Amino acid sequence: MTVKLTQSAIDRFKQTARSLAGPKKRQFQANIALEFCQGSARLAESMFGWGRRAIVVGIGELDTGNTYQPRPSRGRPKTEDRVAGLEQVIRSFVDPRSQVDPKFQSPFIYTRVTAKAVLAALGQSGFAVEDLPSQRTIRRILNRLGYKLRRVRKSKPVKKIKETDALFGNVKLAHQQADEDEHCLRISIDSKAKVKIGDFSRRGRSRGRENKKALDHDMNPKAKLVPFGVLEIESAQLFLVFGASRETSDFIADCLESWWDERKAIYPHVRKLMIDLDNGPGIASCRTPFMKRLVEFADRHGLQIELVYYPPYHSKYNAIERCWGILEEHWNGTLLNTIETALGWAKTMTWKGVSPIVRFVNKTYSTGVKVGKKAYAPIARRLERHEILSDWSVTIQPQVANSS
Repeated sequence: MTVKLTQSAIDRFKQTARSLAGPKKRQFQANIALEFCQGSARLAESMFGWGRRAIVVGIGELDTGNTYQPRPSRGRPKTEDRVAGLEQVIRSFVDPRSQVDPKFQSPFIYTRVTAKAVLAALGQSGFAVEDLPSQRTIRRILNRLGYKLRRVRKSKPVKKIKETDALFGNVKLAHQQADEDEHCLRISIDSKAKVKIGDFSRRGRSRGRENKKALDHDMNPKAKLVPFGVLEIESAQLFLVFGASRETSDFIADCLESWWDERKAIYPHVRKLMIDLDNGPGIASCRTPFMKRLVEFADRHGLQIELVYYPPYHSKYNAIERCWGILEEHWNGTLLNTIETALGWAKTMTWKGVSPIVRFVNKTYSTGVKVGKKAYAPIARRLERHEILSDWSVTIQPQVANSS
């Protein structure tokens, strides 16, 4: 006769079973089944949710007094177990050429060794040919032993250098001084990744009855545009130049010349130009062509130039970086299939309610241009570098009065 249990009693039996493991758990379940379910494993399963197989085994253990021992696994032994010494030789070959996960987040040992190399090493270690496994089996053995092939990843960039805090302090101080100087104009300059011209999807959206059709591969563009921008901080006027060649120091300097030629009439009172910029290779203070052009720019226009660099890996704080995000959001729902289309869309964006001035440069620029040591020596003497932050804070004084 089956004993009727209350729900609270059933819950207590379940909780007790969960606290046990192995033979103790099976024998506890068997005792409960015998006492309250007439030894029916099926009824005990229905009432308590336990596995019938475990209850049957537990009843057998109670009857015989012997603990159940699972049968040994069947099938062909693993190669590393069947061939004596195989595992040791593989480990001796792979371990010196492997490296452990530096974060200890994986049980695998990342290795540069391939299965083909391991098989060749085994062939030279005295194993009989008939005992050598196939290359596919070697791969499986390596995985079983905890070795795993991994691609070499690019190292993560350093997010902060020791001068980072000092650089931010220098930027803040320079901006305060610029705000207090009525003869100083602060601008932010930067370039953007090349823009492919063609029927390419930019992963944007546009409102219309039908989807625009783009090519399924972004290959073989008709042209590539090199965007460069100058942002006048106070007026929010953005000056965009799209080049058809390369982003070089001469291209950037020409863009600055073009911007000032068009805008200097608006700033007749300006005697100093403060330029916020990042650490791009074309505008670094160690870039000889760039510094040469800036010295020439200062002399030609009678302007004092102060270069204020943001810390490495912190270019996002440069004001013009936000303009590039607005431009990308503005035109990413269309197909920039011609240069005219790209320029047209750039003209219709706005930054703080102001439309940009857009220009196109079809001049070819060469890479690898350098200024020789002898020719650069007088230019280097013109550069007034910060005592501590010499690479990130540079001032150029003009030597020739503004004749224009």
